[in-house]
Amino acid sequence: MFSKTNLLATITGGIAMFLLGYLIWGMAMVSFFESHSLNNIMKDPPAIGLIFIANLIQAFAMSTLYNKWSSGTYSTKNGFEFGAWIGIFIGLGLGLLWFSTSELMDTTGTLVEAIIDIIFYGIIGGIIGLTYSKVH
Repeated sequence: MFSKTNLLATITGGIAMFLLGYLIWGMAMVSFFESHSLNNIMKDPPAIGLIFIANLIQAFAMSTLYNKWSSGTYSTKNGFEFGAWIGIFIGLGLGLLWFSTSELMDTTGTLVEAIIDIIFYGIIGGIIGLTYSKVH
């Protein structure tokens, strides 16, 4: 669980998650999600340090699970597939759950968020898979 490979995959995945997340949700999609949000619950300013720590925790969980899921077959493609399943779980599973129980976003925002989550976590999984394939 605390191997060199897992640690490096956690760091690379966590940094990528933080930077890519900022590019997607902090820059590229801001106006889209503002127009599809039903309630503004965003902190101003957000706690950037805690976001980074949360990304490291997510990357650690993904890296640890990927190591077990991959059965020793490490690759970017395999990692992307793994990450996409995480994105389906979060984007569609939790996204539709939140949509059915709260008033955060409209239908369009929820579905676009699900698509972005699948691609986002797929990319992060690909980076984790690539790290495993190079270091392991």
